[in-house]
Amino acid sequence: MSTSAATKRKFQWPISLSFEKRIEEEPKWLPVATSIGSVVVAFVISGLLLKMVGGEPLRVAVFFFQATFGSWAVFSDTLVKATPLILVGLACTVAFRMKMWNIGAEGQFYIGAFAASLVVLVPLVPPGSSKWLTIGAMMLMGLIGGAAWGFVPGFLKARFHVNEIITTLMLNYIAILWNNFWIFNKWSDAGFQMTPPFDKAAWLPRLTEYARPFKNFMETSDSFLVPFLTRIGLGSISGMTLHFGFIIALVAVTIVWWVLERSRWGFEIKLTGDNQNAARYAGIKIARNIILVMMFSGALAGLAGMSEVSGVVHRLQERISPGYGFTGIIIAWLAKLNPFAVVPVAILFGALIVAGREIQPSGLASLLQGIVLFMVISSDVLLRYRICLVRNTGEAA
Repeated sequence: MSTSAATKRKFQWPISLSFEKRIEEEPKWLPVATSIGSVVVAFVISGLLLKMVGGEPLRVAVFFFQATFGSWAVFSDTLVKATPLILVGLACTVAFRMKMWNIGAEGQFYIGAFAASLVVLVPLVPPGSSKWLTIGAMMLMGLIGGAAWGFVPGFLKARFHVNEIITTLMLNYIAILWNNFWIFNKWSDAGFQMTPPFDKAAWLPRLTEYARPFKNFMETSDSFLVPFLTRIGLGSISGMTLHFGFIIALVAVTIVWWVLERSRWGFEIKLTGDNQNAARYAGIKIARNIILVMMFSGALAGLAGMSEVSGVVHRLQERISPGYGFTGIIIAWLAKLNPFAVVPVAILFGALIVAGREIQPSGLASLLQGIVLFMVISSDVLLRYRICLVRNTGEAA
């Protein structure tokens, strides 16, 4: 019986990993480190996959940088793509702070674009109105449209306890089909899947409109600064595509940060998300806040739709979004629900969209987005658990 199972010894590693649930709050640097680490690991994994299919990861990385940050002109294109991403990232951040899973930013984006277009297509302001009156009205309608689309799942959740994930997701399809009905039928431009172009009074001004004095200075001045400014590429600033929507997005970042971090309502949002029973005991009206948070979230996504039709497309058309609303979910999580962190993360994903038009094989940018999302979700384990190395001194029978 010397070879019996009872006398056999199992192999045991000298060191093993152990996960211990965090009792204390995680270090302040850890969320930032996990976000950065998620992006780095995602790029490494993508590089390995690219190498496996015969690509050249380093060459692609260099091309990615040159196509998105290599000059002021291409960086301007990156910021244009980042503008709606900042706003939808903020929309998701607001809802997620209260543990409301708004998966409907895409639909709210489309309805915001539709409502803003009504100002020009109905029209809601008299033709020939001033630029800022028209744009102001479009901003207001974009906010109202997105807020109205956010009200529906918020009300259903507050009144009937309907799961907001299902309602917001389904409303995305309704919003897209609603837009298509008007674009294909009532407002089609000569049978094409788009409306007639907006009057220029409805266009968000581009940086080029404010850069003319600077360009004249560069061309006529003999200042010692001109060679330096030319060397760093500022001579091409007049060719930038960046529009005023980026400034609107930065203002929205500040407002959302103040609401979430400095206002009483922001405290109610956080407390409700952390512990609804405690919030109810404190006298917070949870049902009202559910509706208001979803409306606030929808309004931000609707404003993103307005910035796209007014600042980029200059008309309402089919597929005005390459998935901005869904990308906003990744951005909010990668930013750890920090409004200011949304900006650099949105710029990164804006770069992925810009580079995705040039990088081969096609689909590499989408693959990278998916890997980033997977790594972000996986990295949350580090925020909830501590990883410990345990020395195994005993012998397992």
